Amino acid sequence: MKETKGFQYLEGSRFDRLSIETRHKPAIAKVEPFKRYPQADKIPLPRSWILAEEHLIPLLQHRRSLRKYSTEPLSLEHLAFMFWASQGITGQAGRYLFRAAPSGGALYPVETYINAHSIQGLDAGLYHFDAEHFALDRLTVQDQAEALALACLDQKFMAQAAVIFLWTGIFRRAMSKYGDRGMRYILLDAGHICQNLLLAAEAVGCGGCPVGAFYDNELNQLLQIDGEEESILYAAAVGRKILPRD
Repeated sequence: MKETKGFQYLEGSRFDRLSIETRHKPAIAKVEPFKRYPQADKIPLPRSWILAEEHLIPLLQHRRSLRKYSTEPLSLEHLAFMFWASQGITGQAGRYLFRAAPSGGALYPVETYINAHSIQGLDAGLYHFDAEHFALDRLTVQDQAEALALACLDQKFMAQAAVIFLWTGIFRRAMSKYGDRGMRYILLDAGHICQNLLLAAEAVGCGGCPVGAFYDNELNQLLQIDGEEESILYAAAVGRKILPRD
């Protein structure tokens, strides 16, 4: 597996404190933000659906990356809803247990961890989400919010979030079937999961900020994973929105 182009890409794109400032950055020219076909006939799309889809539209409309959070704790029920919306089991066909977010080949190579910082009814610390049993496996008894924020290029807002979600990839789950292309599917899976989480957070009065900038090995060490068979892919901080004063 370590000889595949997919795994070598992951290795070659890791951040670490020694090289992040000096590593070579390819000089890739920028492009326009929108692709346009000036000569094509343009057919305006209707907007009448706005009134009909009253539940989903506000979640999509108001979702923004949120970096300031209320000090009000998050309820355990709302946290459980976010787990279900992002990776909860929603159906079964034979041996396949389908989840709320899609996965290539229904292999689900992405694992979810959290650091609970301010959750009602849940002690602070690192946990692993057991999707099969819809439960949490407690990994530490210490709140790791500060250490996680430091490992995420010292993005201090993360330490103020009620919960930090961390997603890792177990590469063989996908690559044993799909080879190099399996790495692409793993990264796509992480994106699906994070978007579901952000919409679920919006639905319960919270907001989140996805984070892709981190020192890979530092997060791997905090999660007690080896960085080769399993490694960090993505993270997100989530907390309650600060409501305007009456």
